[in-house]
Amino acid sequence: MKRRVQFYETDAAGIVHFSWFFRYMEEAEHALWRENGLSIHPEPSEIGWPRVGAACEFHRALKFEQEFDVTIRVTEVTKRTMSYACEMTQDGLKIATGSLKIACVSKSPGGAMRSTEIPADIAARFSDNR
Repeated sequence: MKRRVQFYETDAAGIVHFSWFFRYMEEAEHALWRENGLSIHPEPSEIGWPRVGAACEFHRALKFEQEFDVTIRVTEVTKRTMSYACEMTQDGLKIATGSLKIACVSKSPGGAMRSTEIPADIAARFSDNR
């Protein structure tokens, strides 16, 4: 996914604020789901996908107006979780690397969530992409 840094994503020095890297990973994740014919949050849905782990390591600064690429791939699919590895690059140079881990949960009307198995059709779409 190609992306351009927006002004509101930067700090006073014009450098991307660290929190935005997690948003970039999430945007790439949603694009990956769409590429697989799915939505991570279809309405209505009885399941949800909260993040249970997220990490990012920064290698160089990214500044306002710079274009960069975000790539994400599935690294593991278990009965109840999926893990991703993500890389942000600019002209072949590594900007940041990160990981996300999401869990499949069932949602109750009262808002409580409980871990549940990933539906077989969803697991199959992502297991084939690794």
